[in-house]
Amino acid sequence: MFGVFFRERAPRSFEEAKTSDAQRFARFHAQMLQRGVFLAPSAFEAGFVSTAHGEPEIELTLEAAANAAAAVAEGG
Repeated sequence: MFGVFFRERAPRSFEEAKTSDAQRFARFHAQMLQRGVFLAPSAFEAGFVSTAHGEPEIELTLEAAANAAAAVAEGG
């Protein structure tokens, strides 16, 4: 399981998670969709990796996430 929260430090509780930047997550989510990676539309939903995901899918996802994060940082 994994989650993506946009805040200065990783949240250690639900109260901290609620202080994350939801608008930035929405932009990240849109950027990931443009790169062919579907994430749950809310930062409060978990992502899952399964045995159907091999090395190629994980590499594609990591590359998409890096590029999506860069696009969001540039204002995208």
